[in-house]
Amino acid sequence: MDEYLASVDDEEEDLDSFIESSDDDFVAKPKQKKSAVRTRKELKKSVSTKETVTKKNLKDPNKKSMAESFAPINTPIYSKLSLDEIAKTKQFLDPCGMEATDDIIDKLIGDQVDKIGGLLLRSIGNKDSDADQIMDSIRGLGSKENMIKLGTACSGTDAPALALTLIQEQMELRGLRQEDNNRLEFEHGFSCEVDPFKQAYLARNFDSILYPDIAKLTDKPGPVDVYGQTKELPAFNMFVAGTSCKNFSMLRSDKRIDIEDKGCSGETFMAATEVLFDKMPKLAIFENVTGAPWEKMSEYITGRIKLSSCDEKKQITNINKHKDVKELIFAIDKDSGAIVVEKVPGYYGVRVGSPVKGFIRPGSNELKTIVWPKAISKHKNCTLNELMKQNGIKKANDTLVLETPCTYCTHAVRVDTKDYGLPQTRNRTYMLVWRPDNDDVYDDLGFYWEAIVRYLKSPVRHSLEAFILNDDHEIIRRFREALNGPAGRRTKSACMQEVDFWASTNANLPHNKNSRAALGLKDRARYLTNWGPYGTKQIPPHYWLEYINCCNQRQIDMLDILHASALRDAESHDSNFASFYWNISQNVTKEKHRSATSGIAGCVTPGGDVILPHKGRPILGCEKLLLQGLPYFRLALQNETEVQLGDLAGNAMSLTVVSACILAAILAEQARNEMKVKKLKPGSTDKEKKDFAEMIFDRFQKIKPHLRKEAKSFVKVQDGSIDPEMKTCAMKLFRDLAKLADEAIDSSVLCTCESSGRNSRTEQFVQCETCRVTCCRNCLSDNAGYNLSSHSTSEFSVPREKHDSGKFQTKLRSLLPASLYLRSSGLEEIESIGHRHSKDIISLADCPFNLHRIKRDRRKWIITYYARNNDVGEAIAELRITVGDMKKVDIVSQQQSNCGTSVILTSFLPSRSDSPIFGALPPIATMCVGKDDLGSNGAYWVSKAPSTKGSLNAVGEGFSEPPRISAGLIETVEDELKAATTKSHNMKLFNSARGRNEERRWIYAKNWDKWPKVITIESEDCKSISGKYERASCEQTINMNALWIRQKTNDAPTLYLLIEPNVSRVGPDWAIISTSISYESQHVIAKFPHHWQPCDTLHDKKITVNGVEFYEWKHVKSMKCEAIYTSVQVTSNKCLETDVLMTIKGLTERQCNMLCQRIECDENFLKLPVHSGQRAQQIIRVFNSVCVSAIQQHVASNGLHFGLQPNEDGWHELNKEDPEKPFGLCEECVPRRPVEHWVYDEERGRWDRKYESGASRKFRLALQSSPTPFEIWLDREQRILDVKFFPHVAAHYVGRQLIDGRDIDAGEVSVNFRFTDTHLQDDPVIDPFKVKTCRNEATTNIDLKKPHNLYDRQKRVITKMLNIENGVTHFEELEMVEHALYGSSGLSLTTIAKRTSNLRGGVIADAIGAGKTVVSIGLILNALNEARSNKMFPRRTSATLVVVPPALLQQWKLEIDKFSPTTLNVIVIYDFSTLQNLSLKRILDSDVVLVPIDILESKGYFENLVKKANLNKAYKEKLPRLPTHSGQKEINDARGVWIPATSADPYAGSNNSSNQQNRNASAFYTHVYQEAIKSIRTNNTIKDSERAVPLEFFEWERVIVDEIHESLCTTKSEIDDARERDGKDFFKEKNRRAGREFLGITIKNVTKRPLVYRKAIFGLSGTPLLDSSSRVIELANLMGNAYVLGLSSHWRRLEKESSRDIFLENYLEPVKGREARTAEFSKCQDYLDVACCRNKVDDEEMNGCVLETHIRRVRISLEEKQMYLDSMKGIPEEKRSLSIRPEDFEDVSPGSFAKFLKQNASLKSRGEELVRICKEILHEDPKTKIIVFTDGSIDAGRTASSFLNAEKDLGCTSLLPTDSNEVKNRKIGWYQHGDVTVEDKARPRILVLHFEHCAGLNLQAECNNLILFGPLYTGTGGTNSDPVADASSELQAIGRVYRAGQPKMTVNTFKIIVEGPDGEELLDGQILRRNTDEETVAMATNAAE
Repeated sequence: MDEYLASVDDEEEDLDSFIESSDDDFVAKPKQKKSAVRTRKELKKSVSTKETVTKKNLKDPNKKSMAESFAPINTPIYSKLSLDEIAKTKQFLDPCGMEATDDIIDKLIGDQVDKIGGLLLRSIGNKDSDADQIMDSIRGLGSKENMIKLGTACSGTDAPALALTLIQEQMELRGLRQEDNNRLEFEHGFSCEVDPFKQAYLARNFDSILYPDIAKLTDKPGPVDVYGQTKELPAFNMFVAGTSCKNFSMLRSDKRIDIEDKGCSGETFMAATEVLFDKMPKLAIFENVTGAPWEKMSEYITGRIKLSSCDEKKQITNINKHKDVKELIFAIDKDSGAIVVEKVPGYYGVRVGSPVKGFIRPGSNELKTIVWPKAISKHKNCTLNELMKQNGIKKANDTLVLETPCTYCTHAVRVDTKDYGLPQTRNRTYMLVWRPDNDDVYDDLGFYWEAIVRYLKSPVRHSLEAFILNDDHEIIRRFREALNGPAGRRTKSACMQEVDFWASTNANLPHNKNSRAALGLKDRARYLTNWGPYGTKQIPPHYWLEYINCCNQRQIDMLDILHASALRDAESHDSNFASFYWNISQNVTKEKHRSATSGIAGCVTPGGDVILPHKGRPILGCEKLLLQGLPYFRLALQNETEVQLGDLAGNAMSLTVVSACILAAILAEQARNEMKVKKLKPGSTDKEKKDFAEMIFDRFQKIKPHLRKEAKSFVKVQDGSIDPEMKTCAMKLFRDLAKLADEAIDSSVLCTCESSGRNSRTEQFVQCETCRVTCCRNCLSDNAGYNLSSHSTSEFSVPREKHDSGKFQTKLRSLLPASLYLRSSGLEEIESIGHRHSKDIISLADCPFNLHRIKRDRRKWIITYYARNNDVGEAIAELRITVGDMKKVDIVSQQQSNCGTSVILTSFLPSRSDSPIFGALPPIATMCVGKDDLGSNGAYWVSKAPSTKGSLNAVGEGFSEPPRISAGLIETVEDELKAATTKSHNMKLFNSARGRNEERRWIYAKNWDKWPKVITIESEDCKSISGKYERASCEQTINMNALWIRQKTNDAPTLYLLIEPNVSRVGPDWAIISTSISYESQHVIAKFPHHWQPCDTLHDKKITVNGVEFYEWKHVKSMKCEAIYTSVQVTSNKCLETDVLMTIKGLTERQCNMLCQRIECDENFLKLPVHSGQRAQQIIRVFNSVCVSAIQQHVASNGLHFGLQPNEDGWHELNKEDPEKPFGLCEECVPRRPVEHWVYDEERGRWDRKYESGASRKFRLALQSSPTPFEIWLDREQRILDVKFFPHVAAHYVGRQLIDGRDIDAGEVSVNFRFTDTHLQDDPVIDPFKVKTCRNEATTNIDLKKPHNLYDRQKRVITKMLNIENGVTHFEELEMVEHALYGSSGLSLTTIAKRTSNLRGGVIADAIGAGKTVVSIGLILNALNEARSNKMFPRRTSATLVVVPPALLQQWKLEIDKFSPTTLNVIVIYDFSTLQNLSLKRILDSDVVLVPIDILESKGYFENLVKKANLNKAYKEKLPRLPTHSGQKEINDARGVWIPATSADPYAGSNNSSNQQNRNASAFYTHVYQEAIKSIRTNNTIKDSERAVPLEFFEWERVIVDEIHESLCTTKSEIDDARERDGKDFFKEKNRRAGREFLGITIKNVTKRPLVYRKAIFGLSGTPLLDSSSRVIELANLMGNAYVLGLSSHWRRLEKESSRDIFLENYLEPVKGREARTAEFSKCQDYLDVACCRNKVDDEEMNGCVLETHIRRVRISLEEKQMYLDSMKGIPEEKRSLSIRPEDFEDVSPGSFAKFLKQNASLKSRGEELVRICKEILHEDPKTKIIVFTDGSIDAGRTASSFLNAEKDLGCTSLLPTDSNEVKNRKIGWYQHGDVTVEDKARPRILVLHFEHCAGLNLQAECNNLILFGPLYTGTGGTNSDPVADASSELQAIGRVYRAGQPKMTVNTFKIIVEGPDGEELLDGQILRRNTDEETVAMATNAAE
């Protein structure tokens, strides 16, 4: 099967597109030969599909699973072709210096314009005289008179609008301009997108009206836009819709649903058809997966049902809403009397209620009337058959017609992205919808559209490599920063806890094992990664260690398998050096190691985790956009996460494809008119239609649609045009650079961890003496690091000041000229030498080579200059200067240089010609200046001469391992490859290959398993290469580990024998002899024939090698290069007196015209529109090309005032422009959003947010007109460009962030600013947060009740708290915003708003048992009299409010009684019933009020608040309940934000479709709550005798919140399904949502929070969980309203924000740069240092008590094993195993994992072990008491209690759901004190608690034995968990008994861990390791010491 597929190229390519397609992709059956049908079907069943194996399949003994059916590919790629044919037809063009951010995509669109431009111009010139006809006609569409009015919906990135913009640009580049009326004209009227972050992207990039909901586009009086204003849908004549494909995916298996099943795919499609029928545009284009129900979709649009095709094949699956409906059912409409559709089976595209219009016969447009069957009453229904019988309708030929608002025709075509120039396999279907002239339903326009779409196909000219970003790109740097930060650390921590995938029973393991067996790969061969249990790995040194650490063992093992698979091929490639595209998010049996077409990526999907092994990294979101043809670099992107960018790309239309479809739609009518083909006969057969389509396509080219090309011209530098003082011989520059070689090496990339711009945190590095690879010490960990074991290494150090890349880059920029140019004499000499790549090189004479980029590389710096067509067009040549490590031999002089400068000239003209040369373009000239040669004149240019062919003898001796053996391949592989050649379909191909001496593409050499240690080479044709070459030991840093070295002697320099990789895999690798270890062609002096392999040297008959190519380089004596040090002059301003930051002079007229070419303005002095939209991006691109290099050089040489001036202190304070308008209050700079109102929707039965339409409109207009921090002004007459800056605009923005909603004095805010250069910034150091002790504080003594005294550490804590209360603890609040200067200069205006505040709160994070409660009591006692004197009616109480978990109420009361020397008036409020008995006066008179944190959940409390507040009647009648769902999930690790969580859910559940509904519910509850609080606080009628006064009414002395961390975490109950959450076993003690509402966690204004205090608010927590900046920021805001940088954009706002506000946040929020990210982490730590403290219990306080942990492992029975497996609901049976992980439940419903956890907790073996432990303890000490902690959310408490109560002598006490808080506190109290009464002694010795009860309880007095019934896991499976919170809860549980005051010398903690029948690790073991991980525990406690 596999051999056949590999041998048949077209079939293999189709299969490849099937396998590499995404979950939302499907490829229909390709064209196939008759004999191939069975093989294709078998393969689809066994390999390609993502089918779900059902129980029926499992029972079939002949049915193979996916893992079992894996078969390797045993035949070569392009097996039908010879190597010569492959080189001619499959090679890619050299990128010609283009990077991913250059013009590749533009050129693809330009090619389409060239191909179709002639027809387009004729169409645009086709003008109608009647204006009304013009607007309703396809003819001339796109002309000025008949402009395209575009509307788009669900298109993701709005690729249609981008395509039209690029078409316009390419026409302008060809001289087709608007003023000449020969440019395509369009107007983008509207877009529609539901996702807020995509809305923000669209708003930033397009000027169209933006709507949020496609389903509401036809609302009357008009839809509401994203700003909240009613905005009528603008007129449009072209509608492009890429409706959702989620439910239509063929690879979604049983999850696929049809149009009628109300999924998002069906709903968006139906909404799009409603838009068609409502607005009736002339043209529409629909896009979706090929597996969508296209025939049904056509029926919905046209209203015409071809009866002959109506069967079940049309429906998408057998899932059908009306399973009992087998045919159409009709009825008579009572009102109209028309026949209407009553019921619809799944295979009809018909709406229920559609009126029947009639039917038509084949070949006729005549509509025949349909009458109701006479035999059937009009009050009954009739079937289609009955209707047909009555009216003589024939099913075989006739078409049923339903009424539609207008007549539409449709035509669909399947396309593949790689057929349109982009290196991606992506199969989609596009459907043209058009209104035919005269309502002709047989209109054949679609065939012409299809013909043009096919004609516009373009082969992929540039491979995947050309679309990949450089590693030092800012986007990549930010990504790696995140993986090295807290998010990556959490993901890494989880992966490091994985035991051993290979020894597990994981359901995915068979895929890996079977693939290894099938491949002939040893079972445990892990050559690439050396992975092992617990995260151990040793990987190649080019891989990103931080990324691989975030991969699980299955994924890492997959890399080993795929790497070995690539080596297994007869034409093998090393994945460390050749380009592969591996999707490791799926199983290895589904992922082929190589695609059918080399250099082509698989289908881009939102959730695919794709790795590029030769880069050692994943492909990122922006690269996915590029593979879709979307030039992200000309889009305004801001803070989108990697997952969001991947989502944008995965759901986008491929730009070149949609461009072709739009052009074809515009031109189809013109083509039909010109071709004058006889119309297709109505009623034609499918074959006749197919033949007609082919005929149209064949004839199309005869109408000459192409555009006449103009000859290329190049801009020259005329001798007289440059001031002689401005130019100099470039040799001086090269020598100056060579002097810097050592500095260049020191500041270069010395480890892969530095390749994206950051510097290693160590100064120690290791280097291989042979291959020169370097790594830092930090990356050479024995546990997880780089593998250099085979290398001969030495250590060296580089001081930080020498390793500063920013400083060295500045030095380079100050030296480098703006341009270089070459004189004609040298170029003529090069061309005369005769190498084919130097043809036409003379045309480069005097062309300016302008500075393009400076790149920090490995052990060197690379400076690139480009010569461009017309100065700013495509690159035509490159001068590349390398400074640093060379380790090469001069080919002519034979002198060896270790470091210096090399200059390489490469001409791109061979690839730019009409008959381009394919393949990599070698340099045509080079020159080297060694650091040691500066005093000589030996530096000269050499040029490559034509090669010659000759022979050599290569004799090997000794044996060494080839890479196949090293990788673990066994001998049977050779036999399998040979067997493949004997297959009937391969035999002929193999024999042909053998005849061409290419058999080694199919089979191995006979002695393939041995390579020589030494190779001796002798050659008479090139004596300089003769000598003995010894093999080096270096592995994985050299292609194929193939490196033989001829050592330097007195007579000969060092030479290297290598195997040069064919990176794009278009052909084999080649052996070479080089003067350098690199594979760069300028160093190659000999190239072996393709079939030569090192093992041939050990074969006597193959010693002589013929056909060796020898390369010669000749001295170019007349070559001269000159430097132009300035052409564009930049000057900068030094003061704030003027708003001009810098002035740019010396622009050419052409450059000025390009800057303003799309601006309709006749003024000479004009402001360039660079703020937003596509026009802005086009101008910015020209600005980058013309000005950025000069700006960067000016900054490097002269600095820039306000931050970048040498010896300048940096920050500049900004004075207020208007003293009456403090920073942040300027409405012009920062318009205020319209206030939202709540309106009850009677129809939907819910409260909705509404905005006043006029206010929304004003807001949008204000946004559009608001000033920006930068403006660019052009003086066209003087050719001067001014860059203006307005720091006050930025100051008001950052000021607003700091003060907004906080009720603080804006006058206290000061603003500083400075300019920063991103090139000079290092990555932030993001270490885990630490909380310090109070050892430096003074002591404050508080008298407690005797004999109790405070410890010194507790006295210091009180001092810290008093300092906060007394207002002497200050904190500098800060917000920072970076506004980047337009373009790519790297300059940013950074503004900081600052305000010094007195802290009004803090966090006491003392260790568990350290006495946080007694410290709080001491604080209350310290100023008790003062508090009592502060009392004032009606609101000011003397009490301290203590908010605690419900279970701690009684304990707090007892602790107060225990430590207070005087009697305090303490009120304990258990619930609302307690409050009802309390008067206002009593609360005012109290000293302490204890209240449960979830008081809002107490029955009647909220209702009482609303009642007493006397709110609006509507609120009372529709009173909201506390929401049952969280509006936003917190994602703390990398998966779901930076790495796709899974292919099905890349967001890890955080982008749930119901989130907005949940946000609305939460927001309305808060709104009512806040309104009630506001109202009751202004109620002056309350009397002191009034009872049940809400706690929110009072002003407290202070507020203390115990276990504050609980309110910051998302609980499992907030994530789980509401039914399970609200069930009988849900304990409300930890309802954190209620706690967050009560504390006012999202309210910035502290005076409006529910709890108001006079002095301070303190939080207590032994496990503060400060594992991320977001939690620190939130904690600071909650504890006293302290503002920490980043609060304004905190994720918590997403719990309640409207979709409009989320859109605006995404739209308006500036990019958070490195400096802001650094400052955020710094300020978080500053807050912890100032406001928090953590003190530990001293050993002395513990009195020698020790904690002993006992792991009690118990094995389950076989019966329990089956129950365990059966409980894995939602997991396919073949994937269920004992080693199942939570991550495996990613794609199942949340309830499924909860059921699994519940079954795990209820295992009989666990219960029996619990009983056994309890009996052992009580046997030793019958009077002791035991605490058992369980997970109550999965009913574990009930389970444990049932086991204990079943034992006659045991029993237990547990807290019941029906218990009141008072009863629960009383029960807990029984176990806090000794037994006194008989009743006490009779009670059970065991207390069963939930982990929810653990925080804060003091149980040490009577208990020293604690049992964890099972390890704690909160979450719903997949990536939805919080290990830090779980570890915290377990630590809290242990801390209940292991704490100060424990009288026993030993505390025993028992952990019950259930194992498999044979000791296999189950879920318990995984969670135990996770919760006890050192790093996780550290994040939970945040201790500084």
